[in-house]
Amino acid sequence: MDWKDFAHWGAEAARWAAEYHDTLRERPVRAQVAPGEILAQLPQAPPEDAEPVAAIFDDFKRVIVPGMTHWQHPRFFAYFPANAAPVSAFAEVLVNAMAAQCMLWQTSPAATELETRMMDWLRQATGLPQAFTGVIQDSASTATLAAVLAMRERALGFAGNKDGLPGQARLRVYASAEVHSSVDRAVRYAGIGQDNLVRVPVAGDLRGMDPEALRRMIAEDRAAGFLPAGIVAAVGGTGVGATDPLEQVAAIARDKGLFLHVDAAWAGAAMICPEHRALWAGVEHADSVVFNPHKWLGAQFDCSAHFLRDPDALVRTLAMKPEYLRTVGQKGARDYSDWSIPLGRRFRALKLWFLIRAHGLAGLRQMIRDHVRWSRELAARLARQPGFEIVTEPVLSLFAFRYAPEDAPDPDALTLSLLEAINDDGRIYLTHTRLDGAMVLRFQAGAFTMTAEDVDVAFQAIRDCAAGLGR
Repeated sequence: MDWKDFAHWGAEAARWAAEYHDTLRERPVRAQVAPGEILAQLPQAPPEDAEPVAAIFDDFKRVIVPGMTHWQHPRFFAYFPANAAPVSAFAEVLVNAMAAQCMLWQTSPAATELETRMMDWLRQATGLPQAFTGVIQDSASTATLAAVLAMRERALGFAGNKDGLPGQARLRVYASAEVHSSVDRAVRYAGIGQDNLVRVPVAGDLRGMDPEALRRMIAEDRAAGFLPAGIVAAVGGTGVGATDPLEQVAAIARDKGLFLHVDAAWAGAAMICPEHRALWAGVEHADSVVFNPHKWLGAQFDCSAHFLRDPDALVRTLAMKPEYLRTVGQKGARDYSDWSIPLGRRFRALKLWFLIRAHGLAGLRQMIRDHVRWSRELAARLARQPGFEIVTEPVLSLFAFRYAPEDAPDPDALTLSLLEAINDDGRIYLTHTRLDGAMVLRFQAGAFTMTAEDVDVAFQAIRDCAAGLGR
């Protein structure tokens, strides 16, 4: 394929994409294939000779698409959708065509300066103070790792990178059991060690960490010779939406001199709606905050907004400048590779620019408000059905429920059977978690194109599949 051919096949791809999205409701949400089924259809050896693009495209439609779980399906209610608004997908075509490596200001000045402006647009949209500045990371996992590395270095006086971790004080990081597993991974990858991630007990309807327990644990660790480094707080934990009391946690972080990182991966997008900002009251005192526009705002994956009250600790931790990466003669230029773990960087800001302009904050707010309302209405409808229990009330658009009729000998097994029946049915897609040891199902409204009718289908599918279990 040359660029003249690309014009033809690009148009074919656009036509296929439009038809694909137009027919998504006719497809099962989760891939209905068995392990190894797709692999068996793929040649074991690579081709020696070039093959026509038409044949490859046909195989894509015949082999690959049936084995895909459709993350853009309007009835994808599992995990949290990785949305892709059409205008964002369009912007990504432009990005891919230019294929720029945006690691330094001089390698693409427009990419750097548009990223600076887009992060400030997001800061304003979510009500964060002007003191915050930001960088676009690939994912919240990477942002959390970067934050944990920064808290490690700040606690060690920036000696860890220079001298290594052996011989340094044994660090501690504090979080509840409700934070995302990326926090565990970050603590491991940063060399702090899993055993030094201290789990703070949770309390209250939002299952947030207990501030008094946090304060006590920090004091006990210091008395035992540990070096507390930082706290990772959750706003809308992935499991059931757990949210820590940021005002109190931030006060403890300030009092104890600890770095505070706030993970609001999916829920942070809802802060473009002023009525939801009480959920993260106190966030202005955090050192680091992350949320993913590639979830609820509709930006194409990958696009994670990482805000910092003072980026100095992050830059001192991550920056490395051999002579061949120095920008000469351009004072004041910002090199975002100094703010990121990878040196290489994609042009992620362009899709935000297209997305925010094409939909406007008002349009994005309305979408989020609809999702929150529909989720609450579904929770209320399920609560009235015999045998169903709402285990956690909706946090924004996420709630957890289980199927536990009074005569069920094993509610956990029955709830898991319901999950399997729902996902095999194909009309909707749900996932599960455990809460206080019990099996629960998660419902998360967040698909960019979902409607109230899709929520009606969800209710019907859940009720039908439960009836099919014979309870």
